[in-house]
Amino acid sequence: MLVSAAVCPCPPLLVPAVAAGAASELDAARIACADALGVLAAARPDRLIVVGPAERESPGPYPEGAVGSFRGFGVDAEVVLGAASAGAGPAGRELPASLAVAAWLLEYVHWSAAPVTALGVGESVTVEECVRAGAELAAGPERVALLVMGDASACRTLKAPGYLDERAAGFDAGVARALAAADVAALKALDEELAADLKAVGRAPWQLLAGAAQGAGLGGELLYEDAPYGVGYLVAAWS
Repeated sequence: MLVSAAVCPCPPLLVPAVAAGAASELDAARIACADALGVLAAARPDRLIVVGPAERESPGPYPEGAVGSFRGFGVDAEVVLGAASAGAGPAGRELPASLAVAAWLLEYVHWSAAPVTALGVGESVTVEECVRAGAELAAGPERVALLVMGDASACRTLKAPGYLDERAAGFDAGVARALAAADVAALKALDEELAADLKAVGRAPWQLLAGAAQGAGLGGELLYEDAPYGVGYLVAAWS
């Protein structure tokens, strides 16, 4: 059963070494993410599952100890999912960027509340598939917490990665309301095609959360909402 969830953005710029001289610009987002992870720890889960968008070649599960890196962003640094003290993780696929950012956040807060696994979700996965996968993750008596990684639209300004789209602000506001209210139905109702147009990579992970949270009776709180660099970043905690 799902006992808590945290929703965080997944830009590699959250990692200070990647952001370099601009690191302070996302200090408030990092603090909000740490607060959301504190809510997860307070729920005393048996297991933490990290969910984030993944490229077509890297969906599926990742074990605790899986390794990610930020070399693709010009920084020769590695992160380990979960038990960082275990050193290098098992041989296998490298964590996609969203899950590497999550691994960094867990290291940032010195996560030790529960074992960690991760799931990369393809951006083209349908609403129905997301909801079904979320329900499967939360099935059974085990106390499960979710760390859900994903950005809102990337079209909020002229200099945004997706350029300016007048629909972006409204889309992001709707997601923010849904996360603040733990509104499962509103997350399920997010339009797949519109989300893709707006480059909102959080759509599939959020809808997986909606499937996991059905019937869980969780309440929501929005901890951060902003669009630096023209990309919507949202942080929320459900408990």
